[in-house]
Amino acid sequence: MVSNRQPYVHKYQKGRVICQRGAGGVVTALDPVMRASRGLWIAYGNGDADRRVTDAAGKIGVPPEKPAYTLKRIWLNKAEEEGYYNGYSNDTLWPLSHLTFKRPTFRKEDWDYYKSVNMKFARAIADELGGRKAFVWIQDYHLCLLPAMLKELCGPQVITAHFWHIPWPSHEIFRICPDKKELLEGLLANDLLGFHIRLHCNNFLEAVDRELESKIDRERFSVTKGGHETLVRPYPISVDFAAISADAASPAVEDTMRSLREEFRLEGLKLILGIDRIDYTKGIPERLLALDLLLDQHPELKEKITFLQIGEISRIHVQKYKDVNDEINAIVERINWKHSTENWTPVVLTRRHVSYEEIIALYRLSSVCMVTSLHDGMNLVAKEFVSSRIDDGGVLMLSNFTGAARELTDALVVNPYDREQCADELHRALVMPEEEVSRRMQKLREAVRSNNIYHWAGKIISDLLKFDFKE
Repeated sequence: MVSNRQPYVHKYQKGRVICQRGAGGVVTALDPVMRASRGLWIAYGNGDADRRVTDAAGKIGVPPEKPAYTLKRIWLNKAEEEGYYNGYSNDTLWPLSHLTFKRPTFRKEDWDYYKSVNMKFARAIADELGGRKAFVWIQDYHLCLLPAMLKELCGPQVITAHFWHIPWPSHEIFRICPDKKELLEGLLANDLLGFHIRLHCNNFLEAVDRELESKIDRERFSVTKGGHETLVRPYPISVDFAAISADAASPAVEDTMRSLREEFRLEGLKLILGIDRIDYTKGIPERLLALDLLLDQHPELKEKITFLQIGEISRIHVQKYKDVNDEINAIVERINWKHSTENWTPVVLTRRHVSYEEIIALYRLSSVCMVTSLHDGMNLVAKEFVSSRIDDGGVLMLSNFTGAARELTDALVVNPYDREQCADELHRALVMPEEEVSRRMQKLREAVRSNNIYHWAGKIISDLLKFDFKE
């Protein structure tokens, strides 16, 4: 397994080293798969205590409480991190891929760092393999060039699959990228390329058709270029339903629920929950403005609800992220000034790290979970929330611009740009009869149970194993 983001991060806290689970959907989805397979995960080590705990080869067993697989860390200097990660990955490819009307930034120096860091990953993998045959599973948009580089270093000894965790844009958008041909050629070095939904597969094939000389087989969903065939497939990602459900019933989560109820003064209040990285694609300002409208239209809800936004700061060195962080602060301040009473504040915004047990406990405590992404490949918060609701309670409010909306049809599906609709559906969720809440959640839980993370991984690995190593 190869990804930019690591599944576990070691940090200094109050003079001692602590280990935190990495944030984001990639880690949520793939950590249980790696525990089951007991493989090797190669990723960028970005924690300030990461070097202290790894061996000379940059390796450590994870998770710390019961090591099940090996994490190998790649080290980047500040210039590499700025150019490859903050620059090309998140100021170029991220806004290019998400339809949120944020202009991508194209800088040659960022592209150069992106290429050099992809090669650093390729060499680390090649050194690790030492000429042995291997299946390599690459994750996401940070490593578009890695498949071609790895094939050049290792030849036919390596079979690669690549899963793209974010949307693939339409060609009308993608064609503005100066490096579009190199990105496509890098990805077409894979043997298997996966996206969340068929629409993203179609967008990718359209880009290849318009930009490269190749043979596209639309019945087989494959591309042949230079004698090499790449299969392109939709694989809707999921979560470990059984494990999350079991954890939700654990004494540790029950204790955490009591603690959080006290910390956020939730007694007697209906909790509306948002859990996201602070990111302009997540629709956090839009959901806050819908809450503001809801309180204008239904003042009787004052002192009866609390909106809690968990928002861990992300990519703060990218100006677009600083801007949305400032926007969220201003909206929260305005809503609380406008609607608060002597004993009640409508919005609580916290940016502290929230542990896995705390996340599950918050899901359990909430009456409504708002997932209002402006554009998302899948969004696993929605599926985690559903998996945690062992009581068949809680209402999921879900953006129709997420991949998850295609599966979770018993959620209240909304257009996050439509403030009036979001306010109306939020009110509907808060006053929904318990029988309807339970009926909807039971159907949602069955949808996630039947397409869990092992089903997803099994389909990809099954397709990958059909490939033969070439002599």
